[in-house]
Amino acid sequence: MTEEKKSVMEGFKAFLMRGNVIDLAVAVVIGAAFTAVVNSIVKGLINPIVGAFGTKDLEKYRSCLKAPCETNATGDIVHGIPILWGSVLSAVLTFLITAAVVYFLMVLPMSRYLARKAAKEAKAEEEQAVADAEEIILLREIRDELVAQRAAVRDGGGSGSSA
Repeated sequence: MTEEKKSVMEGFKAFLMRGNVIDLAVAVVIGAAFTAVVNSIVKGLINPIVGAFGTKDLEKYRSCLKAPCETNATGDIVHGIPILWGSVLSAVLTFLITAAVVYFLMVLPMSRYLARKAAKEAKAEEEQAVADAEEIILLREIRDELVAQRAAVRDGGGSGSSA
């Protein structure tokens, strides 16, 4: 293998082995599985609740912009211009449910965890700063005592040796 191809392969391997690429792949897989859950909640729970007030399928809610709207047996529009606001409502409900679940089950607990962790780290740093300050005060006291002892030895030793 040429050196250029080897370098490209090493770069590709380094790219794949970075943590954020793996995290992104996991997020895509989880997101796809989560989409199926949300869609089933909308179809199995939200649509029947909405169906209690009208039709069970949100996709059937529509208005006609250019009247009259006529459909054939297969449901295709043959005449008129329909506005399919039911499908938009279904998509918005799916989005809101997804956003709520992601926020309340993932984002909020993680932000609370990170806030508690940051508070613990700040408290530990503060305690360490207090301990360091006390240590510095103690070291200064020791230094001052040593300086005082040296001065006393020098003063006392100098006058005693000259006599």
